[in-house]
Amino acid sequence: MQRLRLLSATLALVAVVSFPAQPADDVKPPPAGYRHWFHVNTMIIDKASPLFKDLGGMHNVYINSVGEAALKKGGPYPDKSMFVTDLHDFTVSDGSYVEGARKGLAVMVKDSKKYASTGGWGFQFWEGGDPKKPQVTDAAKQCFACHQPKKDQDYVYSTYIP
Repeated sequence: MQRLRLLSATLALVAVVSFPAQPADDVKPPPAGYRHWFHVNTMIIDKASPLFKDLGGMHNVYINSVGEAALKKGGPYPDKSMFVTDLHDFTVSDGSYVEGARKGLAVMVKDSKKYASTGGWGFQFWEGGDPKKPQVTDAAKQCFACHQPKKDQDYVYSTYIP
């Protein structure tokens, strides 16, 4: 679970109100064709990072067409915007980072009413990308807490790099 708290910070995802936040349980991974969405960035967390234990790997971040224009403007994001982070192990071979096996899929989906307690974002992480292995049970604690510092970017860490 510690890994999930920190994983949220890589996604590119408000003060927690009194009712519990729900995970994005209405999203079934992987969203159809997400690897054909706009590729936001790739981030590698290696052994030199204090986040390695919980978040180590190659993070490939994608956004759907609904959110792409907002990404390029720096937010805010319209409802139905969705980020997917495809997290993989990696190896280093001859100085090159090489993608390995999938560790999981993380999703942030915008629904300002349904996920009001977490800044309008729902969160979920599926171990190994397996729809039968959702890991987020309390999005406020496991995900949103890490995204609060990015309130000015609609709680999203990922930024557009032209």
